[in-house]
Amino acid sequence: MDDSIEHRRERYMPAVETRPGLRRGTIFLALGAALAASAWIVRQRTLKAEREHPPVGRFMEVDGVRLHYVERGQGQALLLLHGDGGMIQDFEVSGLLDEAAQNYRVIVFDRPGYGYSERPRNTVWTPQAQARLLHHALQQLNIERPIVLGHSWGTLVALSLALDFPEDVSSLVLLSGYYYPTARMDVPLLSLLSIPIVGDLLRYTVLPLDVRMFWPALIRWLFSPADVPRGFSKNFPTWMCLRPSQMRASLAETALLLPAVFSLSRHYHEIDMPVIMVAGADDKHVHTRIHSERLHGELPQSELYEVRGAGHMIHHSAPRQVMNAIDRAAQAGRIAMQSMVQSQSLREIGSNI
Repeated sequence: MDDSIEHRRERYMPAVETRPGLRRGTIFLALGAALAASAWIVRQRTLKAEREHPPVGRFMEVDGVRLHYVERGQGQALLLLHGDGGMIQDFEVSGLLDEAAQNYRVIVFDRPGYGYSERPRNTVWTPQAQARLLHHALQQLNIERPIVLGHSWGTLVALSLALDFPEDVSSLVLLSGYYYPTARMDVPLLSLLSIPIVGDLLRYTVLPLDVRMFWPALIRWLFSPADVPRGFSKNFPTWMCLRPSQMRASLAETALLLPAVFSLSRHYHEIDMPVIMVAGADDKHVHTRIHSERLHGELPQSELYEVRGAGHMIHHSAPRQVMNAIDRAAQAGRIAMQSMVQSQSLREIGSNI
């Protein structure tokens, strides 16, 4: 009987030993199939988004980087800089681009990696690096001393332009900016997704699909407590934001956020030009009291307008107030320029006496 039991044990033991290996193999095959299916879906949605939303402007090459931009209107130059995850269409859908073009020469770039602009991997695209690139782009377009408007992450590029090229900027309009290092739950989490190889694999497979699931909730959060405008929900090209190339830019800028503001915040006191700030008083994404109010206190020549009942997407929720800020920046810039010219003339007269 013992021989019979031992015989049966030997007979069935190999099957028992190989079962965990078979399970692992099945799991890996299923995972591979799921990733392949996700990659195919993401690829198809990316191609569809680009067919439905082709480039709306022109292209130019600056320092070896191909940039996509839109230019409309005439008058004082106004440069618009979108935030993290945005693109030219953000200002189009809000109506700010067309409204401003009635009185200004408006230039809007897809910042590096967004929309149809390139983002070479051999550069760390800090706000300062982007400011240098856009400064050279403005020179190629023969644009002198523009008003520079930045929203959210774009405010960091606007501030870098003012700090690094003060003689080439007339004034600043800063919307919903994040200006000082503070604790952010999203930064460490999303920064992990910007790691090469692992991040690339996720961006081309499951990450865009996961983000799409939470997209409506994310947009409501950004607009809250204001309602999401019907025009935004209908016309904003969501899947253009979820393309792997644009997600790489967005995740990289999330990872750069804290070191960028840590570096810039030490130099804000050097800004010597009109600065007009507009922020939602009830912004849940970037707290106005901690950021805009603090920067306003640090810049004696600045003005701050807080809009009650508005959140982070202030240019969509309060376009009239933003246009008023642009007009105020234009006026303040002209006064500052006149004062500078008069001071220079007085110095020249004094030197000739």
